[in-house]
Amino acid sequence: MIRSLNPVLPPTIISTDRLAKSPYDKGKGLAIVCLMPETLTSPPSSLDLSLLTGWRAGRSSSCESVEMDGCTPAAVLVPLVDHPDGPTVLLTQRTAHLEHHPGQISFPGGRLEESDSGCAITCALRETEEEIGLSPDNVTVLGCMDERKTGTGFRVIPVIGIVRPPFTLTLDAFEVAEVFEVPVSFICDRANHQRMTRLVDGVEKSWWSLTWQGRVIWGLTASILVAFHDELATSGVL
Repeated sequence: MIRSLNPVLPPTIISTDRLAKSPYDKGKGLAIVCLMPETLTSPPSSLDLSLLTGWRAGRSSSCESVEMDGCTPAAVLVPLVDHPDGPTVLLTQRTAHLEHHPGQISFPGGRLEESDSGCAITCALRETEEEIGLSPDNVTVLGCMDERKTGTGFRVIPVIGIVRPPFTLTLDAFEVAEVFEVPVSFICDRANHQRMTRLVDGVEKSWWSLTWQGRVIWGLTASILVAFHDELATSGVL
């Protein structure tokens, strides 16, 4: 059963502009500029983000820059937004026309590039700034979670970072349809973790799923969120 929680307010759209003057302009779409408020209507959380300082500091951020086992190296940022009334996780919904994971809910991030010098943190911060305009200066990186493989051929390292509002985002409208936030208290409630199964060509496939305000979070994103909860619980932070 999914518990009913107070809604989290969406970002305020400020303007929609062409990306012509942006250093990340791919010439494919518009930039949607939005302001993320400092205070959201969200349920209180017992998680104090200050307790996470150094929590993942010992995990390596190195990432092989070549394909291994046919998988492409990549990294995503798990942005923990430190609101006074409880932390949230910032997520994006991908546009429907993208080649990989169209329309899905995801973390900002992408494949490793040569300029990242094999560093997952550099990759995650660069991709985040390109996709949603969040400057690396606004992110306090805690460290990395274990690498995870996707069924679509990627090896992904999640990077945990704290973001303190208010801040302004500039979405690459070619890649990102919208951004929204999910309370950490919702993610850390085990009752909200659903295990889904399906037969595919006679083989049973299973995956994690969470449903927040009608949005279905599944696949790699849900797997990372569940793993994040489990690591918090194991480490005694929760």
